[in-house]
Amino acid sequence: MADKCDLCLLGLIILSSLLTGISGVEDHVFISSGGNVRLSCNNALPDCKSKTTWTYSNRVRHSTAVELIAGVIKRKDTERHERLSLESDCSLNIKNVTVEDYGSYICQQYVNGQKQEPDARVYLNVLHVSVSPSSSSSSSSSSSSSQTEISPGRSVTLSCQLYSVSCDDRVSSEGVELLWVNQAGVDLKTDSRYQISSSSDQYHCIITLTTTLQDEDNNREWRCRLTHRNQVKTSVRYTVKYSGEKTLFSDRFVKTFTHWLYSS
Repeated sequence: MADKCDLCLLGLIILSSLLTGISGVEDHVFISSGGNVRLSCNNALPDCKSKTTWTYSNRVRHSTAVELIAGVIKRKDTERHERLSLESDCSLNIKNVTVEDYGSYICQQYVNGQKQEPDARVYLNVLHVSVSPSSSSSSSSSSSSSQTEISPGRSVTLSCQLYSVSCDDRVSSEGVELLWVNQAGVDLKTDSRYQISSSSDQYHCIITLTTTLQDEDNNREWRCRLTHRNQVKTSVRYTVKYSGEKTLFSDRFVKTFTHWLYSS
């Protein structure tokens, strides 16, 4: 019996090594564009600020990894420079997150010039909504940068996109889902006045909502909601505002469960 227990313990040690020592520590963070996010460095050493390097990679945007922070020094040649900061535990803060921020972030520790294992990798996934009123003088407008004026009775399409390093895999294997819901949280697929369609590829999960505005839509709210295994992780909210004969769409970000972390 003792020999069997020893073998079981050895197996657990080997499995733990495979999960952490080789692949490193991995987290996944979900947030809506325009929000602030904190990426944890789960392998931080004591006095980590002088020993930490944060790098960013995204095969769509860069051919090689970009160094963001080395020790306490932020790299000035990155577009994120003013939005980055390092906490005392060497977590990386990013303010006013944009869709360009999605990708893989790696926290590495160095002692006397030698890299310490394991690396800590964080995958940042960004939820973003854009609006395209089909009959407006402006063909398209980003929800995070401006308001879009449209007249009542016109058709409008809201496109909600999750920017992710492996979106289609996450949908099929991990139960990640995008939904358009009303203020009561009811799935708008159940309402025939809304046309909703979904698609996904390696880097984007998309769900679009198309409808024609009605008089009673004044102050109506629609939400694009991201769920994981039926639990809400983050969402983006749109509210219709009538002003004379025009309709203003404005966005506000809901900070309910703005990130989701797990270790592989």
